Amino acid sequence: MEAMSGRGALVFIGFMGAGKSTAARNVAAALGVRHLDADRELERELGETIEAFFDREGEEAFRRREEELVLRLLARPDAQVVALGGGAVQSELVREALREHVVVHLEVDPADAWRRASGKGRPLARDRNRFEQLHADRRAVYEAVADATLPPADPGQARRALPALLALREAPAGTRMVWAHAASGEYPVFVGDGLVGTGFFWPADGRRFVVTDEHVARHHRIQGDWQLAIPPGEQEKTLARVEAVLREMARGGVERGDLVVALGGGVVGDLAGFCAAIYQRGIRVVQVPTTLVAQVDSAYGGKTGVDLPEGKNYAGAYHQPAAVLVDPSVLATLPAEERAAGYAEVVKTALIAGGPLWARVRQGGEPDLATIMGCLRTKLAVVAEDERDAGRRQVLNLGHTIGHAIEAATGYARYRHGEAVAIGLLCALRLSGRDALRAEVAELLAAHGLPTRFSGAEPVQVAALVERDKKRRGGRVPFVLLEAPGEVTPGHEVDPQDVRAAIEEVWEG
Repeated sequence: MEAMSGRGALVFIGFMGAGKSTAARNVAAALGVRHLDADRELERELGETIEAFFDREGEEAFRRREEELVLRLLARPDAQVVALGGGAVQSELVREALREHVVVHLEVDPADAWRRASGKGRPLARDRNRFEQLHADRRAVYEAVADATLPPADPGQARRALPALLALREAPAGTRMVWAHAASGEYPVFVGDGLVGTGFFWPADGRRFVVTDEHVARHHRIQGDWQLAIPPGEQEKTLARVEAVLREMARGGVERGDLVVALGGGVVGDLAGFCAAIYQRGIRVVQVPTTLVAQVDSAYGGKTGVDLPEGKNYAGAYHQPAAVLVDPSVLATLPAEERAAGYAEVVKTALIAGGPLWARVRQGGEPDLATIMGCLRTKLAVVAEDERDAGRRQVLNLGHTIGHAIEAATGYARYRHGEAVAIGLLCALRLSGRDALRAEVAELLAAHGLPTRFSGAEPVQVAALVERDKKRRGGRVPFVLLEAPGEVTPGHEVDPQDVRAAIEEVWEG
């Protein structure tokens, strides 16, 4: 791989024990350049260990010397790969200097960080309680400075992510990259205004078979070798439409080295992803979500599929994307009702995440870039833990069991997916016995134009479809319930009479 040119260096930041030095060394080796390690360079200048200087002169004196050295390193014309100490970004001058570089935040679990750093000559890794508080305090600074975020993983992750990190240099200003990983694959998620309009695309190899819908095609375009625009709507998520797309791909001569590009919302993403998963036993797919629901939820995690009359997403496959390109600016062309439908997934994800994301969402404002980033990172973390729905990932179905049944009972035509999920969320909160939270969520949903009651089907129809949910095991359908925001658990058995009562409560009849 060739060395970099222009637009500064790749600079690795993160907490103690995150593996910054290892990542920098691996990336520099791949590029064929020398890496600079700020801690090592500082010890060389000091003529002693950081621990010895820190203990004798104190933290304030250490930070002054660290700041001086880091500023010099970042200004060096030969600086191409740099690893900084964990506290270097606390300096305002350092943060200012980092704007000229591609900054990569390596995340680390606090328990792993303590295991790696304690007893290793780290002055701030002697008291575990203080250490963990420092980890929490610095997280926001790292996230604010970073252009790219790599989650905790093996030491080779940075090297595997290197092509995507280098692609950031060609992306519109302000673009962020989050590296996603799951058991079956890993990929970059690029997030930035203008990604679609400026023509940014990744990966660069392979011809592109673009699948979109007729509404999206009028507003947005991805340069491709082929483009197929299907009619819009959930009713198009069928095996018949899959066959039509696959045959169009075959007639066009799409090969295994090519890419399917899903330009659209959840329907296009699910359908195109499924076609990519089964065409010639699997080719790559790039998700380019153009709806809020897709940008915060459905574009990630590798679930693809189509509906059967008997149930939603009954035919499908896991197929992780090669990349996801998220351009929040395209949401400006979204009809108000579509944006509202996506808001239901925002609320669902915030309830699962709890903490800062729920605090942000419960204020009731319109979803912004920070909200989208919080939602996608929540989903990616869940998928990393459990790709195939064996446990933790099931929490993402909060509100979906009854929501899917409402969609199916009304023929996939009366309610958008997010609208049905909004109603399903209220049912899940009722079954969880969280009446005060249910009332708060109902107000949030209604304020954003979402329904809180349904019509067009009888409760008995919806209840019957719940019993046929694809997650059924041993004749019982497990429910995802909530103790509090951030405390969501799957696998609960619920009395069918309670389910029926919750459905009747949200029935307009």
